Amino acid sequence: MKQIVTGLILFLLTIGNTLSAQDQNFNKSWLFFNDKAEGAEKVQFDDSSWRKLDLPHDWAIEGPFDSKYNARCGGLPFHGIGWYRKHFLIPESAKGKVVRIEFEGAMYDAYVWVNGKLVGNHPYGYIGFEFDISQYLNYGQDNIIAVRLTPQDLSSRWYPGAGIYRNTWLKIDEAVHVAHWGTYITTPTVTDQKATVQNETTIENKNNQEATITVIQEYFSPEGKSVGKTEETMTIPAHSSKVSGTWCNIKEPKRWDLATPHLYRAVTSIEQNGKILDSYQTRFGIRHISYNKDGFYLNGRKIRFNGVCLHHDNGALGAAVYRRADERKLQIMKDMGVNAIRTSHNPPSKELLELCDEMGLLVQDEAFDVWSMPKVPNGYNVFFNEWAERDIKDMVKRDRNHPSIVMWSIGNEILEQKDKKYGWKTAKMLNDYVKEMDKTRPTTAGFNHYSGPYDNNMAQQVDIAGMNYKPTKYGEVRDNYPNLPIYGSETSSCTSSRGVYHLPIEKYKTHESLHVSSYDLIGPPWAYPPDIEFHFQEQYPHSMGEFIWTGFDYLGEPTPYGGKDNSTNGYWNGDWPVHSSYFGAVDLCGFPKDRFFLYQSQWTSKPMIHLLPHWNWKGMEGQNIPVYCYTNCDEAELFLNGKSMGKKVKGKDLTELKVDFLRYEPKTFMSKYRLSWDVPYAAGELKVVGYKNGQAVQEKIIHTAGKPAKISLSVDRKNIDASGTDLAYVTVRIEDKNGNLCPTADNQIFFKLRGAGSLIAVDNGNQASLESFQANHRKAFSGMALAIIKSTETAGNIQLTATSKGLKSAKVVIISK
Repeated sequence: MKQIVTGLILFLLTIGNTLSAQDQNFNKSWLFFNDKAEGAEKVQFDDSSWRKLDLPHDWAIEGPFDSKYNARCGGLPFHGIGWYRKHFLIPESAKGKVVRIEFEGAMYDAYVWVNGKLVGNHPYGYIGFEFDISQYLNYGQDNIIAVRLTPQDLSSRWYPGAGIYRNTWLKIDEAVHVAHWGTYITTPTVTDQKATVQNETTIENKNNQEATITVIQEYFSPEGKSVGKTEETMTIPAHSSKVSGTWCNIKEPKRWDLATPHLYRAVTSIEQNGKILDSYQTRFGIRHISYNKDGFYLNGRKIRFNGVCLHHDNGALGAAVYRRADERKLQIMKDMGVNAIRTSHNPPSKELLELCDEMGLLVQDEAFDVWSMPKVPNGYNVFFNEWAERDIKDMVKRDRNHPSIVMWSIGNEILEQKDKKYGWKTAKMLNDYVKEMDKTRPTTAGFNHYSGPYDNNMAQQVDIAGMNYKPTKYGEVRDNYPNLPIYGSETSSCTSSRGVYHLPIEKYKTHESLHVSSYDLIGPPWAYPPDIEFHFQEQYPHSMGEFIWTGFDYLGEPTPYGGKDNSTNGYWNGDWPVHSSYFGAVDLCGFPKDRFFLYQSQWTSKPMIHLLPHWNWKGMEGQNIPVYCYTNCDEAELFLNGKSMGKKVKGKDLTELKVDFLRYEPKTFMSKYRLSWDVPYAAGELKVVGYKNGQAVQEKIIHTAGKPAKISLSVDRKNIDASGTDLAYVTVRIEDKNGNLCPTADNQIFFKLRGAGSLIAVDNGNQASLESFQANHRKAFSGMALAIIKSTETAGNIQLTATSKGLKSAKVVIISK
């Protein structure tokens, strides 16, 4: 039997975080129709004209953009009716077994039929679900599954996506098997000498008689070596479940940590009379976390959250899950110095959590943006009373084996904060639900109505109080609640458009260009420049850090344009065509804005230096241009055409910022986090040199660009997998004849692809562009654009060619293996 289990581990290493060996990917060959389809759940329904596609699928991202849709939700058609059908064969040999269908995410209010019989309903689009379909199947014959989704208008405050946008699985198990999300692995003792691994596994028996089985737990090191094994024999009554609880000591464990995210695997095997009935893999990490009033500790070491809030969409790809898209997003965040992710404001994809496990990122897993009091009329509040318990428990059950998760959030900016009578009771209820499922991590929530949740006994119901946009109150909360841990659960909310600079520097509400200056000081009334948060985090070291709003731009919520947050009167189309956010330190394409480097200068130690703005200001010769430098070096010296403009010392030479936000009286802030010069404009070369300990260690040069002359293409990876789901991201630059980026270029670029791939999306990061993400062309924005290529299941070369009138074309070759 040991040989069987060892063989299984090789297979299991290639699949998800918690899956059974019998699980089959169910994404291929679906049929889709986006409208009413009377009787589409019935077997005899004629679906021959329906569109053929593979999952995951987000129908809304296909567009078109239209002002009849809500700019608050991306200006895209995410609501309406969507039908999916699939014909599939179940072998005769599966009769008598348990057959289940799992949906990792369907947006939303999913109804599922098999062979014309209603199997079940699941409203919440952000958490997965499964149904036992055994009794509805025709074994050895054709079967039909039908899924109807009816996402509603005014159901979200941002772009939610639409469709079956995460993976699906078909599971064929023996009657005795590991339950859905059935393992719960904790490490109650962790030392350098040993770790105690505790494993509670729920086993289901769907037989008509009791079953006596042996549950075998075998543990494998990060290198794949067996490092421990337990066995437990148990009897499970008919049509019931039972928990197998065992523990195992692992010698000299390799701890999961930020720099060393070591991952172990448990293989749970169920044996009966020498036969393996089920084998189930769980990946986990050995690590210790703790919190107190003075901070967060990982493996005994104090860590501050250099965190970002992330929505679940991936820009031009919409909500559809692609592992590579999430991987790239997280890689870019890590380059910025990020060590923590807040999944704003809903449970994320399984893929994102797996990647955080692998990459050493801490996660706050968030359940809800709304409880029973609505922010928009058709939000989750419609389902909350009936579904909240199941959904939040399912979130914890699904995700509790991920070592990256260090907090459970029960909600964000909940309107019940103002409800003195019932708000705290709901918070306690949700907190208790979480604790039923997992007691090893603290609970939290993002509170923005200071001091309401503290005065109304709501903040006291969670272990850690998150504070949204209240850096000036960190000290006050410490004085009034000395034992309550706190952190900035949302901070800054600074807005900007990549590569756009408005002069003179002003603190304005909106700009006629429909863009926002990238001098990094503009934001809505509650918002403030990142420097303010840096300052107060330093002043109050008991705060556990911050999660900035946001790491990436996302679809919808185009603040400061369009409307007011939390308003329930509907549409944000007053500044159409803006339809995506300006909040990100990175734009919708994944191209860093200047703010990316401001955070990098505070959150990283490897010498870096960044310079802004661009240096193309024809017609402004001799006029002063504000020049900013973001660096983690000790000093920086600026040169214009070889002439020194002076050396500045970080922390000593301050930059005056214009500020105006709630609960802060001064209208200026003297920032020690930016260096600045006023430079009379002259075309040529602007260079900054960074010094550490008196030695030049970094430099950044910006040239005045000439006329656009050519296209330059670069790809994030030259080799991708011929899996049919892997992606390559191609960055497009408009350059002058010398290779300098043309910072204001907006040339129309046309793409042509040949070979073993397809062009699935284009973008440019322009929040006000109505160009289709699905087209084969795109205008440059601030001199840049993006093309996303997906592999096929056939290996071979993929060639992308980019052309534009009057410019030298370019091509790039990607190898799909």
